[in-house]
Amino acid sequence: MNTFQKGDKKLINAWTFYDWANSSYPLVISTAIFPIFYEKVTSTIVDGKVISDKVSLFGVEFINSEIYSYVVALSFIIVSIFSPILSGIADFSGSKKRFMQFFCYLGSISCASLYFFNKDYLGLSMLSILFASIGFWGSLVFYNAYLPEIAEPADHDKVSAKGFGMGYFGGAILLIINLILIKGFGMNARFSFISVALWWIGFAQITFARLPNGTKSNVLSQGNVIFKGFKELWKVWNELKHIKQLKRYLIAFFIYSMGVQTVMLMAVLFAKKEIAGLEDANLITSVLLIQFVGILGSFLFSRISNKIGNIKTLGLTLFIWIAICIGTYAFVFTPNAFYVIACSVGLVMGGIQSLSRSTYSKLLPETTDNASFFSFYDVCEKVGIVIGMLSFGFIEGVTGSMRNSILALIIFFILGFVVLLTIPKSKNVS
Repeated sequence: MNTFQKGDKKLINAWTFYDWANSSYPLVISTAIFPIFYEKVTSTIVDGKVISDKVSLFGVEFINSEIYSYVVALSFIIVSIFSPILSGIADFSGSKKRFMQFFCYLGSISCASLYFFNKDYLGLSMLSILFASIGFWGSLVFYNAYLPEIAEPADHDKVSAKGFGMGYFGGAILLIINLILIKGFGMNARFSFISVALWWIGFAQITFARLPNGTKSNVLSQGNVIFKGFKELWKVWNELKHIKQLKRYLIAFFIYSMGVQTVMLMAVLFAKKEIAGLEDANLITSVLLIQFVGILGSFLFSRISNKIGNIKTLGLTLFIWIAICIGTYAFVFTPNAFYVIACSVGLVMGGIQSLSRSTYSKLLPETTDNASFFSFYDVCEKVGIVIGMLSFGFIEGVTGSMRNSILALIIFFILGFVVLLTIPKSKNVS
């Protein structure tokens, strides 16, 4: 297949299968098994009690979860710098799939290398976390850019929701398999990191077999391709400045992204430190709960958006996020309370991620430079996450409590909600 055909069901199914493939990373590595593994490996534990959660990196002492948040934030900085350049090159050369494959393989191999994670070689071990994150988020830049090319605007919400639903379900299946092997057969948790690599690479081939490289927006002339990428980026920026709706939406998206992914990236470490009596098995169960409720949330909010419009639906999700953060800070101290919050997070997590992507795709002007436009979307998200993660880690480092870091998230969601209300109405996303 060398050309796109909008609405092709086989093409759309192949595209959504990448969500199935790569969601093994955010669930097993970012959210469930690795954070628990990391907390245990980097803490000093005596008689089942954590005596110290301090680690040393390059001669500087940090709280273990603090340095984790900084390394993940660094990965987003790197993706934010390079994705606009690579996206511009991809649009010029019609090579979106090749870049997507590169980051997919980088992330997968890095996940497998976590098998060798060692506290005594912390600097080297954290590189695996860094490159796994770069691989996952870098591949999404090009993956997301296919959405406006494979589906009609009226179907963007539905197709985007299907992708996230596939991702939540696929990731949950792999997590359940790993839990059975770990709890039932005594498998070392380190092997779960290898399973993520195999799952990610293996199922991604279904996507890569059908997706074309992409349409060329221009023919590359002789010269520096990096300069061409910057030129394309500048061109997109100039277009965005004159599209008021899109510009306002990106500002709102940038602000609330500071909170959304930070919650998912730090939720398990927060629960390990702040929720008394929460066993590892129950914690992972709550993560699975988030996944399955997330499937429901993706489709529920897609249906709601058909009734009241994307912007109003996103405003509803942000209002719920604000309530979740306030409730967590003030009332969540027990496992049962945490389960209630986990269900609430799952419901709005699927909804806000799916709707954010489809809303942006609806607001785009007619263009063949989708990778470049989506690089702006991804840069906004990544820089937002950097601020969120750095704020979370810094507040914990200063106050000694992750609970205080939630206050920053509340501010981010409130500001994002306010800016969202200023977006002018349109027939596509009212």
